Amino acid sequence: MKRIIDDQLVEWKNRNRRKPLILRGARQVGKTYSLKFFGKKHFSETVFIDFEKFPEYTTIFDVDSDIQRIISEIEILTQKKLVVGKTLLVLDEIQLSPRAITSLRYFYEEIPELHVIAAGSLLEFAFSQISVPVGRVQFLFMYPMNFYEFLFARNFTDLAEILKEKPKKLSKVIHEKLKTELKKYFFTGGMPECVKVYTESADFIETSQVQSEIINSYRLDFAKYTPKIEINCLNSTLNAIGKSIGKQIKFSRLTSNFSSPTIKKALFMLEKARLIKVIYSVNPPGLPFKFSIKDSVFKAILLDIGLTQHLNGSDFKREFMKTELLNIYNGAIAEQFVGQELFMAQNDELFYWSRQAKSSNAEVDFLAEKNNNILGVEVKSGASGSLKSLHLLLKENPQIKQGIVFSSREYSEIPEQRLSFVPIYYAGSHFAFE
Repeated sequence: MKRIIDDQLVEWKNRNRRKPLILRGARQVGKTYSLKFFGKKHFSETVFIDFEKFPEYTTIFDVDSDIQRIISEIEILTQKKLVVGKTLLVLDEIQLSPRAITSLRYFYEEIPELHVIAAGSLLEFAFSQISVPVGRVQFLFMYPMNFYEFLFARNFTDLAEILKEKPKKLSKVIHEKLKTELKKYFFTGGMPECVKVYTESADFIETSQVQSEIINSYRLDFAKYTPKIEINCLNSTLNAIGKSIGKQIKFSRLTSNFSSPTIKKALFMLEKARLIKVIYSVNPPGLPFKFSIKDSVFKAILLDIGLTQHLNGSDFKREFMKTELLNIYNGAIAEQFVGQELFMAQNDELFYWSRQAKSSNAEVDFLAEKNNNILGVEVKSGASGSLKSLHLLLKENPQIKQGIVFSSREYSEIPEQRLSFVPIYYAGSHFAFE
């Protein structure tokens, strides 16, 4: 499966000032597969150490930080030589070996020419317990497959390439084909195993079973969270987020039977594990967004759109029969999709605009940044006249260059209103590609 991370790894490999790389991301987003593919394609040899499969390898790093000794013992145990420029060393599930994480600084300081990549899940929990070698390592984030990657996995290469172009009006047949594939993505999602199962079987029921297995595996990880937290609260919070996409949330109303501080801690833990993304309100809207955050209310999305619809609990067959994409799950799935695509394209950041006033409240689904310009983003099926909050945002903030409305409509513009109506399938690529 072609992944966006492939090109990023090649760029890292060819850098003159390369540092050991830490690849971060939730479980089962495809980190191990991509690293093995990268090693096979770009190196003569890959030395792959999986600390989960072979926990005894952690003892190599527990003795001391002598890199020459560490390299020598890795070579003895793997029966492979670590040759600078020709060998890729991968330390997988590195969260199980804190000393291996700290050793990355010594790889950088003593043998920077060696290509070293560490990967793992729940890394944020490991980082909170050790001194991360900041400045001596580089980071990359990996996500579930976005819609562009989904099309490639299904061998719709030409359709995928359309998404790399500037949004424009397409022929009706291509427009409808992209909408059809997007609907399938809504229900399949981007977890690689789900995409693989659906591509091979075209069976949403079997795909749903895989989604259930993935969610259960995430729940099994709850016991590994540090510091410990009530597992029932984590379960309730995760379920509540899945059913609250697109809605403004207060901690006290997210789930019952738990106090607001406990819910807040659970939410923080789920975000730390990269299962959810909390979206904070920004007002006034200025760059950088994080300086104008209002945290009294917030929104959230899940890691993956396929897992979202699975957790939503609504009648799958009834929802799939809906022809209007923005009506599926009452528009929640469309907002999850746009949020997820923006999150990947905007380097792990996601915000929205909200104004609380006695006379009138207003809310715009997302704020985005492109080329140092702020854009207001709405996910709507209606005409421009119904976009009251977006019109208000643009009127009160002339520094905002444009409003983007993602919908199932064909591409169009209303220059005098600073509005562009962009087909929803362009959501991520509109910001990821020039």
